[in-house]
Amino acid sequence: MSSFSLKTPFKTEVREFLNLAVPLASAQLAQSATGFVDTLMMGRMGPDALAAGGLASIIFLTGMMTATGMVMGVSPLIAEAFGSEQKTRIQHLARQGLWLSILVATPVMMAMGHADRWLLQVGQAEITVQLADTYLDIILWGMFPVVGFAALRATVSALSHARPVMTIMVTGTAFNIVGNYILGFGKLGFPQMGLAGLALASVMAQWGMFIAMVLYVLKHPKLREYRIFQELHRLRPRILWQLIWVGVPIGIFSGLEVAFFMVIMFWVGTFGTIALAAHQIVLQTLTIVFMVPLGISFATTVRVGQWLGRKDLQGVQRAAWVSIGLSTVFAGSISVMFLLFPKQVIGIYLDVQNPENFAVVSLAVPLLVIAAIAQVLDAFQKAIYGSLQGLQDTQVPMVLIALGYWGFGLSVAYTLGSYLNLGTQGLWIGQSVAISVVAALFTWRLRRLIGQHKSNGHK
Repeated sequence: MSSFSLKTPFKTEVREFLNLAVPLASAQLAQSATGFVDTLMMGRMGPDALAAGGLASIIFLTGMMTATGMVMGVSPLIAEAFGSEQKTRIQHLARQGLWLSILVATPVMMAMGHADRWLLQVGQAEITVQLADTYLDIILWGMFPVVGFAALRATVSALSHARPVMTIMVTGTAFNIVGNYILGFGKLGFPQMGLAGLALASVMAQWGMFIAMVLYVLKHPKLREYRIFQELHRLRPRILWQLIWVGVPIGIFSGLEVAFFMVIMFWVGTFGTIALAAHQIVLQTLTIVFMVPLGISFATTVRVGQWLGRKDLQGVQRAAWVSIGLSTVFAGSISVMFLLFPKQVIGIYLDVQNPENFAVVSLAVPLLVIAAIAQVLDAFQKAIYGSLQGLQDTQVPMVLIALGYWGFGLSVAYTLGSYLNLGTQGLWIGQSVAISVVAALFTWRLRRLIGQHKSNGHK
């Protein structure tokens, strides 16, 4: 049924892990590049377009992260079925994953279609809301292909077919960037559509990636054996409920995580334009770097899930240790670069020699130092969370991140940022403390689960 080996030594585990992690991390990096380039293009369209486009992008990102997270229960469940060689169960899980994509995407699309009403209610400028609404009314049609692609990506990755994910996402990202430029600025004879052009190009790219993934599953000899797209009309409530039970907490987890950093961003904005500019520079840099640990986390879920299917606890622990090692080594290496060359990193976004930028640079440098430490902790946390997902433990981590981020993290951020007058640096320290607390809680949870499996007689 597979090339998955029951007796995998540590070096082989590293090789198998990298076969999954490298394509998945590369795919995440490609996806983050789209947001980076979109921001640059919005800036060239003027301040109104940048403000509206940024607001609309955050709304879409929050909905997308929550919705795609809810279908990610497909990954650990199929990985376990793959490890235990349950072909029929793999078929059922993959099909119901597509059903769940429809059920999840539909209400998110409806909410985005009415976002203009509550944006006005929370005091956003009318011109900003009008432009943002134009973007959202188009981009919402890309929600289903994004969620459907996530379900299929989780399926093929759990079956150890990660490389096509990278190829499809890199190609789709390139198409998206080119399409944004052509439609947004009216090149090659097309009309200049502004934000609407950026949204339309994104929707086309999202549907293209989804269709490409469908074709890959249909055409690949080994994947074709699972007949994923046959009997799609049959809804299986028991299987669907299992996916919801594992996946919905992942979606809520993602939503809580994104919303936490969004609150910190809004909070920073109260300290002025310079503070917000410095914050955005460092946050955008971290977002790109974070894609690698996130891709590694996806691979961790698959490897741990496969070993769980084999009921091999040593394999589970080995995969977890490989994930932790790779994530922390990567993040540590980038942190050293941040500490040694902070101004060069900041110089990617603005001219550090320009006196007009000195205030932003002087604030961004200490934030980058804090970020250098925080990203190592965040990478460690993601590796542990990937292991917990692989063990199908998603409800407890959801509660732990709520406590760590929204309880402890926001309290520390407020105390340091506002009460002790440390401003933006205080908020970033609080943000970093929240990450470290969650990492510690996740470590405790993983050790506890492994202990439970040992007591149940797993080898």
